[in-house]
Amino acid sequence: MARTTSLTKRSLISKANSTIVTATAVAAFVLVFSLIASKALFSQMGYQNRVIGAKKEAVAQLKDNLEARDSLVTSYKSFVDRPQNMLGGDPTGNGPQDGDNAKIVLDALPSVYDFPALATSLEKLITSQNLQITGITGTDQELEQQAATESTPQPVPMPFQIQVTGSYDSVKNLVDLFDRSVRPFQIQNMSLGGNQSNMTLTLSAQTYYQPEKNFKINTQVVK
Repeated sequence: MARTTSLTKRSLISKANSTIVTATAVAAFVLVFSLIASKALFSQMGYQNRVIGAKKEAVAQLKDNLEARDSLVTSYKSFVDRPQNMLGGDPTGNGPQDGDNAKIVLDALPSVYDFPALATSLEKLITSQNLQITGITGTDQELEQQAATESTPQPVPMPFQIQVTGSYDSVKNLVDLFDRSVRPFQIQNMSLGGNQSNMTLTLSAQTYYQPEKNFKINTQVVK
């Protein structure tokens, strides 16, 4: 009888130990799972807060951009819609001093490198003064300019040389045209030869163009 009681006690103790071990294992699992889940939850919460903060900054920047756009549109209309342009010409006319202010600004500093167009403009200026063209030369750098990239475009010089013949007054008027031109011309060297009625002008100068600035919308990855 005593032996049976002893075996029963041992069985109960063994069963209790197994229950304790199982409970401890379950509690440890629950604790570890809770810690991992809490870490993931806090990490996700931090990420969501960063996303919300970035979205708020983007919305604020968008509002500022829209206000700046409206202000720019108003300023542009005021700049263009004038009865007389900045050169004193007719905004709707076709004369050398005519055209609206926006067109004058675009003509002053083109956004595309085009040496043939420059040569054509020079030819038009020269022939308008009844001068004979002996030569218009320069280096066409279109391929180099197409390959060039800048985040903040700057004016790029376009050197050229011309040689013309005509009367002294016509030569003088041509130099005055370069000085008063909407498009900037920088005369570097100039030589004159001949007499009052038949004079030769050899001129080295440069004008400019400024590459357009591309508008880019960037995306940002929030980490």
